[in-house]
Amino acid sequence: MPISIAGNRLISTWISIDAHSRTFRIYSGKVELGQNILTAIGQIAAHELRVSFECIEMVRARTGLSPDESITSGSLSIQHSGMAVRLICRRVRHLFVVRAAAMHSVAPESITVAAGTFYSDKIRVGDYWELAKEVDLDVFYADDASLPEKEIPYVSASVPALGITEKSTGRYGFIHDMLSDRVLHGRILRPPSIQATLIDIDATAVEQMKGVVAIARDGSLVGVLAEHEYIAERAVVMLGQSATWQEADCLPDPGRLGAWMREQACDTIDYADAASAASGLNLPGREDRNDSVYEPDYDKPFIKHASIGPSCAYAICHEDDRLHVWTHSQGVYNLRTDLALVFGVDEQHIVVEHVPGAGCYGHNGADDVAFDAAWLSRYAKGRQVRIQWSRADELCWSPQGPAMSMHLKVRVDKEGRIQDWQHQTWSPGHSLRPGRAPTSTLLGSWYQARAQPVSSAINAPIVAGGGTERNLIPSYDLPCSRLASHRVLHMPVRTSSLRCLGAFGNVFAIESMLDTIAADFDIDPIDYRLGILSDPRAINVLQEVRRISGWPGSTGPGHNNDAVGWGVGYARYKNKGAYCAVVAKVLLGHRVVVDTLFIAVDVGEIINPDGVMQQIEGGAIQATSWATMEEAHFSGRALMDDDWQKYPVIRFSDVPDIEISLLDQPDQPPVGAGEPSLAPTAAAIANAIHNAIGVRLKQMPMTFERINQTIQEQV
Repeated sequence: MPISIAGNRLISTWISIDAHSRTFRIYSGKVELGQNILTAIGQIAAHELRVSFECIEMVRARTGLSPDESITSGSLSIQHSGMAVRLICRRVRHLFVVRAAAMHSVAPESITVAAGTFYSDKIRVGDYWELAKEVDLDVFYADDASLPEKEIPYVSASVPALGITEKSTGRYGFIHDMLSDRVLHGRILRPPSIQATLIDIDATAVEQMKGVVAIARDGSLVGVLAEHEYIAERAVVMLGQSATWQEADCLPDPGRLGAWMREQACDTIDYADAASAASGLNLPGREDRNDSVYEPDYDKPFIKHASIGPSCAYAICHEDDRLHVWTHSQGVYNLRTDLALVFGVDEQHIVVEHVPGAGCYGHNGADDVAFDAAWLSRYAKGRQVRIQWSRADELCWSPQGPAMSMHLKVRVDKEGRIQDWQHQTWSPGHSLRPGRAPTSTLLGSWYQARAQPVSSAINAPIVAGGGTERNLIPSYDLPCSRLASHRVLHMPVRTSSLRCLGAFGNVFAIESMLDTIAADFDIDPIDYRLGILSDPRAINVLQEVRRISGWPGSTGPGHNNDAVGWGVGYARYKNKGAYCAVVAKVLLGHRVVVDTLFIAVDVGEIINPDGVMQQIEGGAIQATSWATMEEAHFSGRALMDDDWQKYPVIRFSDVPDIEISLLDQPDQPPVGAGEPSLAPTAAAIANAIHNAIGVRLKQMPMTFERINQTIQEQV
């Protein structure tokens, strides 16, 4: 039984029928973040019910209405919600077939379903809409051996994504556009630095401003409500000018961030035994004096979500303190839990409703701005409050993608065969989501007078994909004597989940190390990887990416003409998800140009090919931006990148050409496509740079300036 059904067994929680409009309403607890997941789930429902896609209405997640499926994250929506909807709809079809058979005194086995209509020996015996009142869906789901085995699913059908026409014509209902005549606009006064405490503030001038409705203060948390957005913005600037803060240095020296993390207290877990059991390999081979030992260090910086659209939320607090929140959070139930905790109210008195926002790549500011709106709405009961974060808020106050430092120690025999593999990673935790801790993780709640304790990010268990340790276990058959994840316990920078979590740093290190060994022993990088793989699906994606890229073979690092480099990267996401291999072609001139990416991917059964292609392509583009451009900068007290000039991201003119090959596996369970392409892409770019000019970059972002710095250090 899928995990999503186990916690939500009532069939009517998932599906309802509208006989008048001849549609099915499908309730998924997963939310639309731009990944078109609701389209794919709708396709699954349509196939299982044997109706057209147009008969499916996907209902947005809302507490008290939708099943509680926790967070939309980890590339798990198809595995969890999609498979739950598949079984629920299959069961519903079965219930209707049994009822139709009973009403017409025929055997259920004689009935077929086409376009929502039931036939027995080609004679029509009704349809869903006619039988809707005859079938009770308020029953619990139960596995039933009489249900048919898995049939050929409704896959490889690229139906248009839900809402694509509206998005293309500017008519889509994003949360930022939910304006009404009576809405109040709010702004929160952010501290000048991370650990600042408000000492004093003079709100006299702001109180006299026309259009200001309320000024709220609770400890170091200050906000303003106004009739118009520009007035709220002016007011919060004036409040900031009158505020006195106590500040303290708390951030490490950015020049030695990796070393600093290794000096901190850590929660350490070693996964070497698990890796050896999974690969079936014994622990390291006998040492030989002719063995070569490599001990490189690799580093990944803090990275921002940097979504084009800032976080936004709406809230209304009624006179009886019941609260309704509109949010683009990844988890409406989790957010509700923390809101109830902070405000001291029953969860049942809070409704949290999802409305799509800008692209989301993990735990961004959506939950925090929802708290801001909910908190301020309590100062203007009965009126809806809207808050949209500023660009500076978004870049500096949403959780950061954690920095990582990787140390590898690899022993190789004289033939280039790996005899022992050791990998250690230091990083703060990768999860600080609401609804999972005894205290609130919402930003504003940390600055109240009776503040919630400041929490440190944790890591999910490895069975759930891990955080720091994600893809720490190599996707190869290697003898591993140490695979240690060191979660830094005290990190002043607020960190949480960012797309692919620890896989981005770990795969970058693993693939860079393998490429170094292959180059030193003059072995083609793809051949070298194939030699340490036994999983046929892994072998297939590497062979396929070799084919589609026209892989030129290894010419040795630094020996290509015109500084053109080719590199490969591979990983199986979370060691149990999608298989992805990437070949990057880069051009080195006065800057790093990622010219072309070739990607082969195996996500098991494909529900919607266009959707998979878009997810893989989007991940590769974002990885290119992270790998070659993005890095969060900070002083001793605060994050500094508060606009696009200070934190550049990839532009349309920088986007590489991308060719993708999907290896459909209809007999394999479907897995997510949102994250598997990122880490192999970064690794392929690093290896292509090395192939082009013979310089091994071990720190991201891999900029032209860093190339020059590395060359100078080598000289």
